[in-house]
Amino acid sequence: MLRATGLTHLIAISGFHVGLVAGFFALCASLGWRLAPRLGRWLPRPQAAALGALAGAAGYAAVAGFALPTVRTVLMIAVVVAARLWRRPVRVLEALALAAVAMLLVDPLALLAPGFWLSFAGVAWLAWCLPDARGGGLLRGFLSAQAVATLGLLPLTVVLFGQASLAGPLANLLAIPWWSLVVVPLSLVGTGAEALHDGWGTWPWRLAAACFDPSWHLFARLASSGMALWWLPEARWHALPFALAGAFWCLLPRGVPGKPLALLLWLPLLWPDRRLPAHGEAEMVVIDVGQGLSVLVRTRHHALLYDMGPAIPDGFDAGERAVLPALHALGVRALDVAVVSHQDSDHAGGLPAVRRRFTPGLAYAPALSGVARTRPCIAGHGWTRDGVWFTFLHPPPHFPPLRNEASCVLRVETRHGAMLLTGDIGAVVEQGLARRQPHAVRAEVVVVAHHGSRHSSDTEFITATAARHALVGAGHGNRFGHPDTGVLDRWSAAGARPWNTATGGALRVRMGRDGTRVEARRTTHPRLWDAARERD
Repeated sequence: MLRATGLTHLIAISGFHVGLVAGFFALCASLGWRLAPRLGRWLPRPQAAALGALAGAAGYAAVAGFALPTVRTVLMIAVVVAARLWRRPVRVLEALALAAVAMLLVDPLALLAPGFWLSFAGVAWLAWCLPDARGGGLLRGFLSAQAVATLGLLPLTVVLFGQASLAGPLANLLAIPWWSLVVVPLSLVGTGAEALHDGWGTWPWRLAAACFDPSWHLFARLASSGMALWWLPEARWHALPFALAGAFWCLLPRGVPGKPLALLLWLPLLWPDRRLPAHGEAEMVVIDVGQGLSVLVRTRHHALLYDMGPAIPDGFDAGERAVLPALHALGVRALDVAVVSHQDSDHAGGLPAVRRRFTPGLAYAPALSGVARTRPCIAGHGWTRDGVWFTFLHPPPHFPPLRNEASCVLRVETRHGAMLLTGDIGAVVEQGLARRQPHAVRAEVVVVAHHGSRHSSDTEFITATAARHALVGAGHGNRFGHPDTGVLDRWSAAGARPWNTATGGALRVRMGRDGTRVEARRTTHPRLWDAARERD
């Protein structure tokens, strides 16, 4: 709900709250110096207020466990305090630059955190657009700051999180003053009172809850409206600089002509090309879910999800952490069919998370597998979508529930070739398929059975497929040793090129009139450390 209304930054340990505490301590120190003017003989009141602000900010950061947003704010306050103590004028942008340098000296990996870019970019936009925040009155300044932050940070928010909240600006207009100036101070008063004496914090906390609850119900209704979360597909690399240029153009002073044209620069970010296959073509993406499997198959207007990755109770859920973000990044708006190859947790664990977000039109799983709300996948059953044929090759009717051996084997046939998804079947089932249906198992691309286990990828089956690409879904350094080197050697000897999600990331296969192309995510979107490792 918080994500849908753009209010997560107010509930999390926020740098803005550190600023509130720092301002309160500065006010208390200034008031103390006014009540006792003699203290000014040893330390001037402005310097005392600055030191009080720094002490309050550092104390709050310590209570919050020195979370990254609080450390950033403490460093920025420390820069301003140091300048005040040395009686040197420091402009906002100078303080921002010094704080960035100090932050990176303390934590160089902060560059990889979205909060680093959002925090510093937000302050930079405000400093540039609103150099005199006091002009025009408090309400006008607040509304202007909200408008600048919304427009300036939208490109970064979309790129970093793949989402935007249409309700966010309205929700923040209400929540920022009410939660930050009423709810948070009451909560902090309760925390301080509870630290002094057990039970003293009860009433401030109850008062904070009484102030918080009505707004929470209001925002919950806003989150369920059509103005809530808007998921956006992943855009090309040039979309971000174009959108930032558009934001810069829109935020230029009044009188600059052509501002409506700046919206055109946002199109590559807000309306990117989803690279959908043509009629009769298909695309397959083996999502990197670690030691498990999840495969998306897309046609022109439909999408099928084969397995949903692993999930650990009260722990890592690949459906929530990997599958859903991948589907959103690829621009999948609905699932036509979901297939659970078998009930093992590394294949079916993410199903509940996927079902919470999507409602597949049809769902298949092996008979007697125990997967709720599914139809049995039976050899020979098939359907057609956008000129692409989907057919189950295994298990046959009345096949016993043997877990791995009962996996749903799915053939995806296009006008330009075929793909084969094999689940966790073993060598015995593979041999049976190769002997009974040699033409059906023939495919240009095969998702290797059982993550490349040595108990699968029988030589006879590999020969029957005549595959040119063998894709393995496995986790890096997994305890099973998947994929087995002997398995990879057998596929290579048969003329297939092995691909592994553990080393290449997500694997994307395009099968169309131009042939079959396989792309590894780490090759098409390399990180700086990947390039350095390749040079080494």
